[in-house]
Parts: sequence; structure tokens; C-alpha cells
Amino acid sequence: MIWDWDYTLQILPDLLAAAVITIEATLLGFALAAVLGLVLAILRMLGPALSGPVSVFIEVVRSTPLLIQIFFIYFVLPKFGVTIDAFTAGVLALGIHYATYCSEVYRAGIESISRGQWEASIALNLGLATTLKDVILPQAIPPVVPALGNYLVALFKETPLLSAIAVLELMQTAKIMGSENFRYTEPITLVGVLFLIMSLVSAALIRQVERLLNRRYAR
Repeated sequence: MIWDWDYTLQILPDLLAAAVITIEATLLGFALAAVLGLVLAILRMLGPALSGPVSVFIEVVRSTPLLIQIFFIYFVLPKFGVTIDAFTAGVLALGIHYATYCSEVYRAGIESISRGQWEASIALNLGLATTLKDVILPQAIPPVVPALGNYLVALFKETPLLSAIAVLELMQTAKIMGSENFRYTEPITLVGVLFLIMSLVSAALIRQVERLLNRRYAR
């Protein structure tokens, strides 16, 4: 029998429970990526003393595989006295890796704001923090939301890499089920369907956020 519906219904609850771990890792990782990415983008604007090292950091992270970074955080950092559990290590790796991509998105949005906006803020004697918070970022972020949303969906699809450090996310759970029963068709297919559903829901939510932001700042 190619497909066993009884077996499918039997394993579905465990896969749904594992999907919660996948969603948690994705949301926490993306939250870190969004915040850290904005910080990196701003640091690159603060002169060569900071922009140089930050640029090197971004290029190093973007140019090395995410799996290597996961292994480094989980297996290498303990050699220096920094021990992190598998789930936290996975979230940190995902967040730091995608923060470098998000920073470029933010940078493009910030650089799209005309120079006159900065000069007007200086003329009004506004500090850098106030200028960014009240003038620049409210204009720069809404246009880049679709690009950030693309990285959210991409991050979702990278979570199976966490199985390499034994995080019981969706893919790892499916592999264990397959090895126990020597039936991989049902669990792997269900994993693909669940990832498809979660990605489509994420894309729909991002479009809704984009519409809300455009409506808010168009007023």
C-alpha cells in the first residue's frame, strides 16, 4: 500500500505538535533578524569606524552556509565556555544569518529617502535617534515590508536544518517516525503540506501588514 490513511491519522497529532516548534523557531528567529538587521543597517551609517567592521561581519555571515553557523554556535561556542541549548542555538543562528539580509533591505529603504529629509531634520536641530524614529524609518520601512516578508518565508523553509542539532522540529520528527516504521511517504508528504500551508499563511499575513502600513502612512 502506497498510502495508509490510518497511519496518517495516527502520526498527524505528533507532526502538528512538532509544527508548533517550527513556528516558534521561525517567529523568534525572524524577530531577532528584524531587530538586529535594523541595528546593523543603522550602524553602517555611523561613519567608517563602525561601517567597516559591520560590513565585514555582514559579508562573512552571508557568505558562509547557515548549517555551518548552526554547528558553530552549538558545538564550538561551548569550547569557549558558552553553552546554549539546541533550540536557542538554532534560533540564534537563524536570526543572525537572516539579520544580515534584512540589514541590506533596511539600508535600501533608508537610502531611498531623499537627502532633503535629513537636511530638514538637521535644520530643526533634531538628534539622530529622533530623526530616525520620527522622520526616516516611518517612510523607509513600509516599502520594504514585502522583501522582509520574503525572508520570513525563506526562514520558515530553513528550519529543517535545526534537525542537524537534534531539535525536534517538523522535519526531524518526520524522519524519526519514518525510521521507526520504515514508512516515509506519509510523514514526509505531510511535512511538505504543512510547510506549504504555513508559508501561504505567512505570505497572506505579510500582504495584510503591507496594506495596513501603506494605509496608515498614506494619511
